[in-house]
Amino acid sequence: WKHSFLPALGSSYQILEGPKNVTVLQGSEARFNCTVSPGWKLIMWALHGTVVLSVTPTESIITNNRFTSESYDVGGDFVSEMVIHSVQLNDSGQVKCSLQNSDRDEAAFLSVQVMGELFIPGGSPVVIEDRPCNVTCRARGWTLLPEFHWVVDVPVSLSSSYSVAEPGDLQSAVSILALTPQGNGTLTCVATLRSVQASKSATVNLTVVPPPPAHMAGILNFPTIYSSIPPSIHASLPTWAIILLAVSFSLLLILIIILIIIFCCCCASVCLGMFTCSCLHCHCCFSRPGLEALSQKKNKKQKTENQTKLKSGNENYGYSSDDWKSTEIASPPPKSQEVSVLEQSSRSNHYQEIDMQRSGPASHPQVLFHLSSPKKVRNVTLV
Repeated sequence: WKHSFLPALGSSYQILEGPKNVTVLQGSEARFNCTVSPGWKLIMWALHGTVVLSVTPTESIITNNRFTSESYDVGGDFVSEMVIHSVQLNDSGQVKCSLQNSDRDEAAFLSVQVMGELFIPGGSPVVIEDRPCNVTCRARGWTLLPEFHWVVDVPVSLSSSYSVAEPGDLQSAVSILALTPQGNGTLTCVATLRSVQASKSATVNLTVVPPPPAHMAGILNFPTIYSSIPPSIHASLPTWAIILLAVSFSLLLILIIILIIIFCCCCASVCLGMFTCSCLHCHCCFSRPGLEALSQKKNKKQKTENQTKLKSGNENYGYSSDDWKSTEIASPPPKSQEVSVLEQSSRSNHYQEIDMQRSGPASHPQVLFHLSSPKKVRNVTLV
């Protein structure tokens, strides 16, 4: 802006051009110029209505070291420049240039911008090759929301990004990068304030691992394992340690599954077919009813073996049958009551018959038939 004013009453000098609006970044410098015609005696600079700097043709009167002055001659006119060092957010406001003995002044506005934090939560991510994933970048504590863009130094098949303001926070925003990586590389999030041509960036390393085998896809859910690791560990450990930790978790999970399978197989063998055991109900094999059933089955098996042994007996290889003996054996068996009497009679005369047989000639062996039941015949040969 350039303004021409009539000289003040009783003076020949005037403000030819006043200061302009300035927007700067917090911590930087802000400069304001004021051009006056020759003949001036005193120039005063004020911030928020308070004089912070005065300039005479021979010197500058400084009341605060943050406010200094520089001067130039342009075509016979005098240019006074006020410099505000290390601008703070509370410096935002009106800046005024005025002349002594003049009722005219020129003003401008100082705007201070603050660049807050910029970070990528979780640190350097580890993702699976050729699988879509998201990387988030957050800007927090910015006076004006920045513009985001990503520098993707990673081989990808697809990538896109979008930015939104944080709900309920006018000084924060988030940018989300969606990509399908095919190799390792770096990702850089850049936030820019166009008004001051300033930017801030955050960079992370992207590590890509090959996908798990098809039969292990349901077990090795790598993104889930990785996401279960606290962010504090992400930031404190190097990438190789994070990968080793995730692989260790996967191997531990596989080991647990193998142990469960082995336990179920051993349990099924102990059950001996009495129960149908599964990996979820192996305790049935070792329950009280299961042990009782196992004991009963074992006793029944032993009893059956004993009965078989009694029935079979020992074979007498020295016995040979005669025709008359066969005829007598083949005779009709007596009734159950007669058999009982016969058995008692044979038992009472058993020893007597043995004595008589011993007193006879040895060349005439005798045979005693003992009927234990209507259907069983026991042969005893005396020599």
